Amino acid sequence: MTNPASSSAQQGVSVVGLGPMGSALARAFLAEGVPTTVWNRTRARTEAPASEGADVAADLASAVRCAPTIVTCLRDHRSTRELLEPLPAEDLAGRTVVVLASSSPVEARETQAWADARGLDLLIGAIMVPTPLIGTEDSLILYSGRKEVLERSRPALEVLAPRSEYVGDDPGLAALLDTGMLEVFFAGMTGFLHASAMATAQGSAAADFAPWAKEMLAILPAAFDGLAAAVDAGEHPGDEDNLAMELAALDHIVRTSRESGLDSRFPELMHGLARTAVDRGHGADGWSRVVDMLRTAPAPEAAQAG
Repeated sequence: MTNPASSSAQQGVSVVGLGPMGSALARAFLAEGVPTTVWNRTRARTEAPASEGADVAADLASAVRCAPTIVTCLRDHRSTRELLEPLPAEDLAGRTVVVLASSSPVEARETQAWADARGLDLLIGAIMVPTPLIGTEDSLILYSGRKEVLERSRPALEVLAPRSEYVGDDPGLAALLDTGMLEVFFAGMTGFLHASAMATAQGSAAADFAPWAKEMLAILPAAFDGLAAAVDAGEHPGDEDNLAMELAALDHIVRTSRESGLDSRFPELMHGLARTAVDRGHGADGWSRVVDMLRTAPAPEAAQAG
């Protein structure tokens, strides 16, 4: 891990926002000996980091003035902008503001435009790990926007995540990747939970099903590579399997779900996408053709009916 005695880490940081993630960020800095100031609207939340050696700022302006790097970890970008907006420009001059809040790509770009209009050095990041991994070798934070701002603050930021990855100059790119990765994560968990509900409804146990579910996970990396290549090329060969075949498999999932008395909306969504593709003449194409169905928002009537 980067030696905190260097550059921005040696000069210290301020952490603004001490929810579970913000508190984890402060603990990671303190564990590495980085001079750390904290501030939170609810002062009680500063007690734990203070007991570990953090300085508690009397107000936001004081927190901003005492360090060259200000790490904010609030609910979202709007609340971050609203919090910082009243500060005099001179309080933020020459400092780097790192925004580690969830957002959409559009909101992240709005935050960058807001910062540019005020002449602020701002860096937008997306935390890709849960709180227990902050400050460990497995921690990952994605950053996008101005690369020179990241490099200037890298010694401090690598305390939080040795894998502090710069993904591009589009300020919304880190948020976009974060959103996409979370979608894969939640869709995978939801698929497992629905399959577990089917299993338990018919007398099996989720723990007995889990090893078989992991067998499917093992083939996904190669499947993702193939799907990505097909999406980028705009070609969807169905040489090995095709949508007409896969629609039959989805029929079985929907039927089993209904027979088990479950909420079948999740498998019905996948079935509906495949059904639409087949009805549009793509039955001989591979599963990647579904991307074209997803690229068109359903009509309002159809969305309400779903």
